[in-house]
Amino acid sequence: MNLARSIACLAAFGALAAADACGAQYPERPVRVIVPFAPGGGTDITARLMAQKLTEAFGQMFVIDNRPGAGSMLGTEIAARATADGYTMLVVSPEFTINPSLQPKVPYDALRDFAPVMRVTYGQYILAVRPSVPAKTVKELVAHARSNPRALSYGSSGPGSANHLGGELFKSMAGIDMVHVPFKGSGPSTNAFLAGDVQVLFSSTTAIIGHVRSGRVRALAVTGPKRSAMAPEIPTVDEAGVPGFEVTGWYGMLVPWRVPAAAIQRLNAEANRVLPSLKDRFAELGSEIVGGTPQDFARFLANDAAKWAKVVKTSGARPE
Repeated sequence: MNLARSIACLAAFGALAAADACGAQYPERPVRVIVPFAPGGGTDITARLMAQKLTEAFGQMFVIDNRPGAGSMLGTEIAARATADGYTMLVVSPEFTINPSLQPKVPYDALRDFAPVMRVTYGQYILAVRPSVPAKTVKELVAHARSNPRALSYGSSGPGSANHLGGELFKSMAGIDMVHVPFKGSGPSTNAFLAGDVQVLFSSTTAIIGHVRSGRVRALAVTGPKRSAMAPEIPTVDEAGVPGFEVTGWYGMLVPWRVPAAAIQRLNAEANRVLPSLKDRFAELGSEIVGGTPQDFARFLANDAAKWAKVVKTSGARPE
């Protein structure tokens, strides 16, 4: 999407909001919330928490519709082709801005076919290993992987996911080789990791922190620029042995392009109003609430797409 065009159009729509037919009455029936991943992952958990609060706020059901597949592109395409009436919403994560640079053919224009509603949360990923892996630090993991090329496999929530790109960037920067095993969402990848089908996982804090606390898996590092306030004992990948490494995650809400501005504004206003009530819950899951305007999210999406394009080029990552 041309960023100036997006912001200008949002502003123009805003000026017409008072006259928009779906204004004060929206929503008048249930809203479908498409999650382009399987149940159980970070995107799904975030969507369900927001859907519950929006259902309470509007008095209309916000119904989760999980549509995993093709590295999130299946569900995203369904949302892009949905009627632009405000009754279909899409909850997205970094895969949304990664796929345009990584995938050879994306069946929609990620930044042109959607209108931003709000960025919901920001969070880090955790680099975790199975107890069977003889490494208690990032340096030990790197040493083990160098001595045993392709002996380790790492799971991701699908080709083009942030944990896929995070793994490829880690391999490139650490000078190691691990086998990438993609799944249809972070829920299935987490389950496979817990079952021992893969030995390494770059997981959203939301999806893995409970298993780290229970001792089922070992956290080696967090992937952000600083330590997590909820687990300050876990070092960053940067300080633990791979200088300069940084990968962060986020979740946000979109609707199909041309949804009436009044509907977008109502969704944004109510989402911002209810979001603080979820602050503690998201903190438990390792995320910080963000909020803000549709214009804020439009700028963020444009910047994030540019960032991941650079990561794809630098790491040499390819779709599976």
